[in-house]
Amino acid sequence: MHERFDVPFSELTTLRLGGPAKRLVEVSDVDSLVEAVRACDAAGEPLLVLGGGSNLVVADEGFPGTVVRVLARGVRVESASTCGGVTVRVAAGEDWDEFVQCAVAEGWVGVEALSGIPGRAGGAPIQNVGAYGQEVAQTIAQVRVWDRGESAIRTLPLADCDFGYRMSRFKRAPGRYVVLEVVFQFRLGELGAPVRYAELARTLGVEQGERAPLPDVRAAVLGLRRGKGMVLDAGDHDTWSAGSFFTNPVVSAEVAEKLPVEAPRWPGEDGQVKTSAAWLIERAGFGKGYGDGPAQLSSKHTLALTNRGAAATADLLALAREIRAGVRAAFGIELVNEPVLVGCEL
Repeated sequence: MHERFDVPFSELTTLRLGGPAKRLVEVSDVDSLVEAVRACDAAGEPLLVLGGGSNLVVADEGFPGTVVRVLARGVRVESASTCGGVTVRVAAGEDWDEFVQCAVAEGWVGVEALSGIPGRAGGAPIQNVGAYGQEVAQTIAQVRVWDRGESAIRTLPLADCDFGYRMSRFKRAPGRYVVLEVVFQFRLGELGAPVRYAELARTLGVEQGERAPLPDVRAAVLGLRRGKGMVLDAGDHDTWSAGSFFTNPVVSAEVAEKLPVEAPRWPGEDGQVKTSAAWLIERAGFGKGYGDGPAQLSSKHTLALTNRGAAATADLLALAREIRAGVRAAFGIELVNEPVLVGCEL
């Protein structure tokens, strides 16, 4: 374990915002991670477990406790067969996009459309990260966690992870579970999963439901994400963000009927309807690049709230509140933030 003090979150998050972490402990293996968390809990010390910092908004006052940064790496094939596919165990601190790149190279099918997403493997099941018609829940077999409530290591099968749209058992009980490892079950092949997302299908030159070579899918997704400022680039302030700041709203059929005819609609569970947060934001008057302060909407994508280089967390939250209020006034829909807020609220 490596220990530092008063480390600003601007060095630890993709938004490059937030005050200091009183104490930062960096761990490089599972045993050290469990030990650090257990020690903080025993001492009654405030604790924040940090991966890549790509889905986090921290208050300007910082965090008055210990931040445990997970750097444990490792990708291990546990079983493989031409019939049963491959089972892969991934340490929580593994860089997510590097893992996806590995999966594509090895012919592991099912995460190729999740290319370019920043963060660590341990954060993927918490958020049930998804993009371009894929969700990580589609390939997860198990999640191994440290359960702070029971002070025990547990292995939760897919059925117990309670995955939903950008949701999981782990997100529903914030702070209780510390992800140690994620076990994936992949089908083997040269072609990716059927392409479900229209924009990606057009880019690949295939029909929705058809398949394309894994490397082609990855390249197409990375190109689309770069065009939206969603691939990290230190020189591009459009990427100084937490990705999509608001989730796509899931509303009742009655609420969906009141939306303009041209509003995007996708069927959800239990008769509900999902619509596009980006569409609502734009039609409520917030276009790309909106804002005249140090926090603005991305010039490439209206779902990303960005730090233009001199923003404080307070600036970003003020912009988020303005957009949320504008969408509520225009459409009667309350946008929900996707990033985790630490020491602050909307």
